[in-house]
Amino acid sequence: MQIADQLQRILHIEKTPKRIVSLVPSQTELLCDLGLKDYLVGVTKFCIHPNTIRKEVAVVGGTKQVHFDKIKALQPDIILCNKEENTKEIVEACALISKVHVSDIFTLEDSLELIQQYGVVFECSEKASRIIEKISSEFESFQKFIKEEPTMSVAYFIWKNPWMVAANNTFINYLLEVNKFENVFRHKSRYPEIDFSSSGEIANADLILLSSEPFPFKETHKKEAQEIFTEATVLLVDGEMFSWYGSRLMLAFQYFKTLRLNLQNTQL
Repeated sequence: MQIADQLQRILHIEKTPKRIVSLVPSQTELLCDLGLKDYLVGVTKFCIHPNTIRKEVAVVGGTKQVHFDKIKALQPDIILCNKEENTKEIVEACALISKVHVSDIFTLEDSLELIQQYGVVFECSEKASRIIEKISSEFESFQKFIKEEPTMSVAYFIWKNPWMVAANNTFINYLLEVNKFENVFRHKSRYPEIDFSSSGEIANADLILLSSEPFPFKETHKKEAQEIFTEATVLLVDGEMFSWYGSRLMLAFQYFKTLRLNLQNTQL
């Protein structure tokens, strides 16, 4: 079988891969939901779903710092990476060990394409189709719900000290747009640092969203942010719902609906 990954790298696969190393948390969760948990031999320390996976499977490092000797010792048939999560150097080093599939996600369409590709590569197309159908149905329902909701301007923070936001060219920004949340930093790219003293965009935000990951924003940070952004509503949000692009999307759109309804209640 010959298949192109999402960077259009051609993979030649002679037989279904049975030993998988996943270097991306959301893709690890997707593999398990596809019924491939028993095929996983290596994951990262950030692979937290399902919550037992790091006890059952070898941990080979993080997403940016990988122990290649551990991966090699696992003799994987395939290593799964992501352009944003993993560096080019990691992908190149992994390619010396095994076949490597690289995902590249910016939209829902990209996410569904990835799930479909995994269905083909791992011969689980029926399960992949069910997940795709569920996500598509949830997305369609959410689109009907959000249609009548007002557009709100937001700043989505992913880090503190330094303060960093999700800007354009990110999956987070795409999902903000789906929610009719207009990113005040959409004219910037990726994940810029923000200097409050010189950043006028933040003054226009109706909402300040503090993500649960990668920085674990808590109630204390919410109070601190509210003192800084006195005119905006400050909310803690589940970062997995805004940034995980695998089977987590089956839950995301109901979460977004609940988020909007809670916003309506706070503004009454």
